[in-house]
Amino acid sequence: MPTREPIGDTTPSPTRPHAVALRSLDAPAAPGVTLVPGGAVFSVVSDRASSVELCLFDDRGVETRLPLVRHRGGTWCGRVDGVGPGQRYAYRANGPWSPEQGLRFNPAKLLMDPYARSIEGEVHWKPTVFGHTVDERFGGDGTVRDPRDSAPSMPRNVVIDDGFDWEDDRHPYVPWDRTLIYEAHVRGLTMTNPDVPPHLRGTYAGVAHPATITHLQRLGVTAIELLPVHASTSEPHLVQLGLSNYWGYNTLGFFAPQPGYAAASDPQGVIDEFKGMVKLLHRAGIEVILDVVYNHTAEQGAASGATLSWRGLDQASYYRLDARGQDVDVTGCGNTLDMTHETPYRMALDSLRYWVSEMHVDGFRFDLAVALGRERDDAFHPDHPFLLALRTDPVLSGVKLIAEPWDIGAHGWHTGEFPAPMADWNDKFRDAARTFWLRDVGADSAGHPGHGVAELATRISGSRDVFGSRCPMASVNYVTAHDGFPLADLTAYDRKHNGTNGEGNRDGSDNNLSWNFGVEGHSAAGDDLEALRRRAVRNLLATLLLSSGVPMLLGGDEFGRSQGGNNNAYCQDNEISWFDWRLQPWQRDLIDTTAFLSALRAAHPVLRQREFFPGDAIRGDELAALHWHGIDGELMTEHQWNDGSVRTMQVIFDGADVGDDLVLVVLHGSANPAPVVLPRAENGYSWELLWDSAVEKPADVPSSTVQPGSEYAMRAVSMAVFKSPSREEP
Repeated sequence: MPTREPIGDTTPSPTRPHAVALRSLDAPAAPGVTLVPGGAVFSVVSDRASSVELCLFDDRGVETRLPLVRHRGGTWCGRVDGVGPGQRYAYRANGPWSPEQGLRFNPAKLLMDPYARSIEGEVHWKPTVFGHTVDERFGGDGTVRDPRDSAPSMPRNVVIDDGFDWEDDRHPYVPWDRTLIYEAHVRGLTMTNPDVPPHLRGTYAGVAHPATITHLQRLGVTAIELLPVHASTSEPHLVQLGLSNYWGYNTLGFFAPQPGYAAASDPQGVIDEFKGMVKLLHRAGIEVILDVVYNHTAEQGAASGATLSWRGLDQASYYRLDARGQDVDVTGCGNTLDMTHETPYRMALDSLRYWVSEMHVDGFRFDLAVALGRERDDAFHPDHPFLLALRTDPVLSGVKLIAEPWDIGAHGWHTGEFPAPMADWNDKFRDAARTFWLRDVGADSAGHPGHGVAELATRISGSRDVFGSRCPMASVNYVTAHDGFPLADLTAYDRKHNGTNGEGNRDGSDNNLSWNFGVEGHSAAGDDLEALRRRAVRNLLATLLLSSGVPMLLGGDEFGRSQGGNNNAYCQDNEISWFDWRLQPWQRDLIDTTAFLSALRAAHPVLRQREFFPGDAIRGDELAALHWHGIDGELMTEHQWNDGSVRTMQVIFDGADVGDDLVLVVLHGSANPAPVVLPRAENGYSWELLWDSAVEKPADVPSSTVQPGSEYAMRAVSMAVFKSPSREEP
């Protein structure tokens, strides 16, 4: 049995490698590690390898290599007695080195188990972690195999015990029409929160701390969507710049939680802490949705990237390659997992099932989901086997499934085309809300026409033009997300300010649809301008929370968090990205506003319609449950719908069929104040004012009623909400 001398940083210990032996199996085992009485079964898939070795490490870092036995389907496995939870391990694979055929086997490189439940340590970016020879700047042509051992620079997999006392934990199963999603980063959410103990800040335990949960409940949040928590690593160019991949869209393991997000320091403790977070959030009625990245991995491009796991095990099986062995990259990250091949296809589905069954999460948001539905002809197919499996799998079909409906490949935009029961991020809603409340307000202030009101009206009513074959609940509405400006910066910056990212301000989108109200940044703005910006923020929050569909709130927008104009803070693990919980009075008022609007949505089912409203009010259908009126209180005309200079519209949500009130929302997107005539309703009742965005605190909104046909004074760039009993009430 071959052994190797200690490698990497070691801690002196009298313990030497224990004598272990590998026993063959009669049939192939499931990929990963399966604990059995007295030992464990190790299994990994590599169809084109000529040999695969299991590498066991003792507590001094001494490596013991055991040759695995090949079974059908390219599965290499064996049973090892005398090992159990806590065992450090990895793999090495040998086979042909033929880059032009996509084959890059290199037994000198230590490989992570694609099914590892735990990863300990970091990738240390040195030339040795590349399967091909590179210089000190990691440059090379990718053709010559590198003979140096990568183990000193690689992390280790750890065998863990899946046992955990879940007690009576149950999935909350919050209906889509009652769902409010809060997108946040595990680390950034609590890093500076003084109400969270210092040792728990920036951790899974911090997310589940009573201070965090209380805040989420106050906002009416029913689901927290966490940026990637799968174990990840930073790209080498970021490390060279002294930065890191903060967002985590650079996966090193699809089954292992990121250890750096745990207060616990031992691998088993990391797993248990994540489970404890889920259990406590469930007790509070809050679902956990994971942002998952099954479209690419951390290995980057074939000719330029490292050999960390999948590339060394069987690149041609895991990745989409062209006829020359080069990556077909539709992700912009150097590689694309091949969902037409059974090996990565099964890995992704097994990973998803694991997170639901073992970690009890409640759903997933699929990053660049179009890449997961591309067939071998490169075209996107809604009935791709992977998407079909999500819909039919008895475990996965019962959780929330959300698509980011684009990638950067040819014909990569497919909003509204993912099959039920999936929901899609609705970028059309985002763009319409920003255009109406920001870009067109800027145009109006300069005396120029904008885009009118028809587009925003379509989004408010559920985007039937996009999701007509499904339902409004298929639309995940959002104005901001992690990628781009947060809400406060949309009102303060016309240009991105990404200099600290080290890419000469070339990264990040240039199409932000923002408006700075005449002054770039927050520091140069006076009190009156900042007050106007806060009103615009309230307008955007209200548009999000009072529209048909499922709202997603970017964490921190509820108190006006700023990133200083950085619209691509993926590499900023610092105060640029972290929430600053030293709240000013205006920020507390904004939290109150967000909570009020969320409660208003929850109280009125007419704002949460499961089906599209009957009729087509935009075309003048009198049977529609939505009634659109102009600034004069009359039903809008076709001319008004098509007039880019129209800046005011009113919509009545008729709740009679769902036992609700009439809810009137007035949207005044003009740069100037104006009186608005409130429409007449068939019930004959007056309109009761519920909220006005011109008022900073909801509690300060005056108690008043307005008679139908009477004027209500709207401030510039403002929004107001009224209600009246439905006509079926006595």
